[in-house]
Amino acid sequence: MTSTKLVLLDCDSTLSAIEGIDELGRLRGAGTFSAVERMTRDAMEGGTSMESIFARRLELIRPTLAELSEIGAQYIAHVEPTAKETIRLLQAEGWTVAIVSGGFTQAIQPLAAYLGVETVEAVVLEFDALGEYAGFNPSCETARTLGKNAVARRLRTSFGASLSVMVGDGASDLEVKGDVDLVVGFGGYAVRERVKAGADAFIHSLAELPVILRRL
Repeated sequence: MTSTKLVLLDCDSTLSAIEGIDELGRLRGAGTFSAVERMTRDAMEGGTSMESIFARRLELIRPTLAELSEIGAQYIAHVEPTAKETIRLLQAEGWTVAIVSGGFTQAIQPLAAYLGVETVEAVVLEFDALGEYAGFNPSCETARTLGKNAVARRLRTSFGASLSVMVGDGASDLEVKGDVDLVVGFGGYAVRERVKAGADAFIHSLAELPVILRRL
């Protein structure tokens, strides 16, 4: 069913307290975790491009399919406390909700199902017959700089939306400004000053989102 109102939600440090890629790095020991966390932070704060770190982090970790399932469970265990009720309320008010993330589809899908969200735009990892890491699908838009912009434009067209909103904590969410009607920065887990200064609105709990959207 088409909708004229579309809200796009980031996953890591927005819908859930964790950064999935960092937690995968933690499984490989302190050194790998530190390196991955640093690269993730630089990208989230806008200091480095997504292309420059995406494959590097994955090659450092080489996550297995089983480990992605473990991260999926962690997403749910650390879900933002008001996320489920907020999404239910937005859907009742006529919003179509989608998750748009630079994270990994196989890990995010369990969270999406838990939250009642059907559309997930993330990065599909590839595995061999034994569940060992075999790369990622390079056609996934959110694996590159301005990828969320491309997704936002495509979803707006496919849903026939005359109104669209992006919600997230990172630089890639802020960059969607211009391809959506409103960017709402999220600081429930990490307040990134660049995002706070540049977003059209800024919230610390997803429960604050419906009030903002009712003003549109």
